[in-house]
Amino acid sequence: MEPRRQMGVAATMAVVTGESIALGIFLTPATMAKSLGSPLLLAAVWCGMAVVALCGALCYAELAVRFPHAGGEYVYLREGYGGRVAFLYGWMSAAVMDPGVAAALAVGAVPYVQSLEGLSSHAARFLPALFLLCLGLLNYIGTRLSSRVMATANLLKIAVLFALVGWAFVSGHASMGNLLPLASRRPGSEAWFAAIAGATVNAFFSFGGWWEAGKLAGEVREPRRTLPVAFVGGVLVVTSVYLAVSFAFLCVVPMERIVSNTAFVAQFGSVLFGPAGGKVLSGCVLLSVAGGLMAMTMAAPRVYFAMARDGAFFPVFGRIHPRFGTPANAVLLQTAMAMLALCFGAFDRILAYVIFSAVCFLALSAASLFRLKRPVDRWWYPAAPVVFLTGSGVIALLVLLHNPLPALVGVAVVLSGGLLRRWFTPANLASAEAAEPSLS
Repeated sequence: MEPRRQMGVAATMAVVTGESIALGIFLTPATMAKSLGSPLLLAAVWCGMAVVALCGALCYAELAVRFPHAGGEYVYLREGYGGRVAFLYGWMSAAVMDPGVAAALAVGAVPYVQSLEGLSSHAARFLPALFLLCLGLLNYIGTRLSSRVMATANLLKIAVLFALVGWAFVSGHASMGNLLPLASRRPGSEAWFAAIAGATVNAFFSFGGWWEAGKLAGEVREPRRTLPVAFVGGVLVVTSVYLAVSFAFLCVVPMERIVSNTAFVAQFGSVLFGPAGGKVLSGCVLLSVAGGLMAMTMAAPRVYFAMARDGAFFPVFGRIHPRFGTPANAVLLQTAMAMLALCFGAFDRILAYVIFSAVCFLALSAASLFRLKRPVDRWWYPAAPVVFLTGSGVIALLVLLHNPLPALVGVAVVLSGGLLRRWFTPANLASAEAAEPSLS
């Protein structure tokens, strides 16, 4: 039984925008602005990263159209490099990356719920688990229902963010004069290389998540039309939101007054809405985090589902629910692993160990375009993959230079998946390794 194709353009684009626009939109601009010290430099970094992300979106759209199946990067890596590389990516996703991101977002939402409701610290401890269980249930009982809820939440999030920008100017609290001088760096800015390197890495991870839509390609209606529109349109929307929100922030709170990223949210809220500013901004942040968490928990289980269908994972996770038409067991696994990450409480540190490997897998997936038997015949080829690979290489190098030990330990963790791979259907794996990758 195959998953039903129930997702349209709006739902698929919501995955792209939902994962990208989460907690970082309220924190990253302040960090970047403070270190760069120049509105022009800030715009240049955002636009440069938007070009890299757009090139990546073009690559992933082509791959998703060629291989419109559940799994995303797992499928692209399998088709391009064989089962071993694909399994290492799937192992990283299932064991560390996906549960860690979901747990981090769930925990990140708690302080904002507390500021709205005034919950006790004892009650707040159960909120992350409650968030994950509710989203797991939503994804379990139906793709159509969960995609509609996710699309609604993410469209509302984008509308709220643009309304926030509009109110900043209409209310008279924003002044374009706060951006001047555009090019001059403010006192207290970091050294050139450190500032640009840090801002570039922050921008890359702020855009991160646009590739998740490929994991749901097996449930997208008319994939040849829907997927390119969702990937490219989603990245353009994310770019517009980041540029608009970043400069609205700076028009309200000048760079010279930025103390820290967390204090900046309170500063911005109090200027725009007075004493109620903290609650208003908390509501906006909570909506952004909820949209990102919905998209993430919906996309992640499709990797485990695809692995199980290949015989590279426990078969039980490759089953479709007879009533709901969802990869229900894979959803349960994703939810359980995220709950386990909550118990360990160290997911933020674990994520630091796999970021380097994640960037490498992202680049490898795009590079599989060069290995296709049927060459890519698009106006953007080969420029787009070259730009994206160059950008990903720079990011990986910056991550490696900034903190080499976690990066190298993370590589070791990923490679350890090669030992686990021997546990799954040895006969199937042997035959898969004997065959050439089935490139299209």
